[in-house]
Amino acid sequence: MQIEFGKYEGAGNDFVIIDNRERVFEPRPALVAALCDRRFGIGADGLMLLEEECGADFRMRYFNSDGPEATMCGNGGRCMALFARHAGAAGERMAFAAVDGLHRAEVLACGDDAGRIALGMTEPHGFAEAEEGYFVDTGSPHYVRFVEDVERVDVRGEGRRVRNLPAFAGTGGVNVNFVEVAGEGTLKVRTYERGVEDETLACGTGSVAAAVVASRVRFPQVRSIDVQVRGGLLNVAFDVVGGRFSDVRLTGPARRVYSGVFRPENF
Repeated sequence: MQIEFGKYEGAGNDFVIIDNRERVFEPRPALVAALCDRRFGIGADGLMLLEEECGADFRMRYFNSDGPEATMCGNGGRCMALFARHAGAAGERMAFAAVDGLHRAEVLACGDDAGRIALGMTEPHGFAEAEEGYFVDTGSPHYVRFVEDVERVDVRGEGRRVRNLPAFAGTGGVNVNFVEVAGEGTLKVRTYERGVEDETLACGTGSVAAAVVASRVRFPQVRSIDVQVRGGLLNVAFDVVGGRFSDVRLTGPARRVYSGVFRPENF
């Protein structure tokens, strides 16, 4: 059996996406990992399924590149929104369910293959100081540490160490973000992602984590923060009411790289 897929990327975070509304694909962890393998498979930071959902345009399911179903992915959410538009599953404005709740997205601009997407995120929670930095859950658990020069950080080595600290065992480990303040309302961020177990070119929920932590401890009057990641530029905007963040929006690019087919039995 052949299964159609799209290869999408958002600021360098890349994904295999499948329209699974007819349940044609069974996401076995070993198969997901094989498809995401960059040498023997299609190659991706993760795999996503678009599925039916009562009360929403669709459901987004996200799987890490090592196989298991995982928590929310912000760059993946933007790519999924563009994929849904391409697949005819939604229009310019949409609401979709994910593991962390309901998200709203808007396609702000769209060509044949590329678009700019604004994605509504769930309310950040669980703020705490931890391990010389900060912890916050933005749909996925994140650790944020401010550094003087993000380019000098050993993201792979130090990220792996922090990701596996006992302090974060209760969340299954954390994604680790190293953040340089480049100016008021401007950050440079590099992220070590669990599941990928390496640095990625961008992390959407990590960019949100860096932005809300920076707003809380570095520039509390700012409500829109530009986040420079290795794969491009993202923007995180939000409101703050009574010390709580609300109406959090992650805006950035998404692009269809190519479409193709595969046979599960080949993996």
